Amino acid sequence: MNRSVKREGNRLYLFSIVLVAVIGGLLFGYDTAVISGAEQALEKFFSGAADFEYTKWWHGVTASSALIGCVIGGALSGLLSSRLGRRNSLIVAAVLFFLSALGSYRPEFLFFEYGKPSFGLLIAFNLYRILGGVGVGLASAVCPMYIAEIAPADMRGRLVSCNQFAIIFGMLVVYFVNYMIRNGLPADEMMVTVGWRRMFVSEAFPAGLFGLLLLMVPKTPRFLVLSGHDDKAYEVLRRINGPRLATDILGEIKATIQEKKEKLFAYGVPVVIIGVLLSFFQQAVGINVVLYYAPRIFENMGAGSDAAMVQTVVMGIVNIVFTLLAIFTVDKVGRKPLLIIGSFGMMIGMIALGVLSFANLIGIGALVFIIIYTASFMMSWGPICWVLISEIFPNTIRSQAVAIAVAAQWISNFLVSSTFPSLSQWSVGGTYIIYAIFSLLSALFVIFWVPETKGKKLEDMSALWKK
Repeated sequence: MNRSVKREGNRLYLFSIVLVAVIGGLLFGYDTAVISGAEQALEKFFSGAADFEYTKWWHGVTASSALIGCVIGGALSGLLSSRLGRRNSLIVAAVLFFLSALGSYRPEFLFFEYGKPSFGLLIAFNLYRILGGVGVGLASAVCPMYIAEIAPADMRGRLVSCNQFAIIFGMLVVYFVNYMIRNGLPADEMMVTVGWRRMFVSEAFPAGLFGLLLLMVPKTPRFLVLSGHDDKAYEVLRRINGPRLATDILGEIKATIQEKKEKLFAYGVPVVIIGVLLSFFQQAVGINVVLYYAPRIFENMGAGSDAAMVQTVVMGIVNIVFTLLAIFTVDKVGRKPLLIIGSFGMMIGMIALGVLSFANLIGIGALVFIIIYTASFMMSWGPICWVLISEIFPNTIRSQAVAIAVAAQWISNFLVSSTFPSLSQWSVGGTYIIYAIFSLLSALFVIFWVPETKGKKLEDMSALWKK
């Protein structure tokens, strides 16, 4: 491509496409964080069951059951995005979000007595949560892929990072929605009967909107070329980049797409391993423990239930601010420096939390270090991991490799989140120290293994890994 040619495309058209795509990220955040406001009420509700004992283990599974679906959705994303395309795969995700919201609201539908907890009802509830998790797994893989394949190289880091902003914004929205639902109930006991149900059904509204808006955006140029629709691909590229650059980009896409029969390890095993380890470390540092169990963690620090919800909203606002920092620096500073800085910031935050916990000094200091930890994650591993996963793989293996990386991410997420209740019973401070160790390991991994991809076109990745 002639880099001296100025892009003449329609920025409004590009941004409108990205805006629709990132609603998938918003739903990703919404669906995974809605449990934070509902999990204590769910524990009380199912503890009233007469036919089984709702143990801490069962609660850990219930609080993180959606992650099982995320693994499935992530694993299926490669097949679906290759067969249906990136856009149509997101439509499938929107339908799954919608059905899960309704089912989680009323898991008794057709088979069980309303409001009567039982083992069968617990299984039904978790199946609906898993259904939504499949949608999250699809969206988590396909949204960044869709944006990366639409975006120009010099804007790709920022635009893919917008998906992470949408994820965090979705979490902030659901924290606020959960707070409003909780405060809108005349008695705390109603959280156990109707409060948690309203929290889950609130997701149906953005899910329905997402599905409708997706019908108005185009398929990605790279998928269109893969499908043999070069003319349609050119039209999308022309509207985004202008006619002169569109011709060059289309030629580069076709040059790399010619090798579309390549096997997963055509560029060597390390490229896939690096993608998997990026996903693993993003979860092993413990971020989703903080996000999913935030109100409970703050209550354990001595805050009342209402104050804990308020502190959770404050944490959500901090997350937004530092995600914006990543968005505005990722294409200037680069991917690797942000990841390394974030890893050391998370390590400091978790070590401090561990020490405070061992010393039984839980208070405002602990809140400060939780904010340091989450801020470090949000300006680094939160958005940058998704940027790298969406861009680091060559065109010809991207769908397969992204699917494997995302499935690995959700498996790691499930293992970390579901073990937290049991680990915290063993030692809260010890659990934080474990996450600090993984934060240090993540920094070493980036320093020695991860290549810098700032400013590179997606078509450059084939040459990068062939070296």
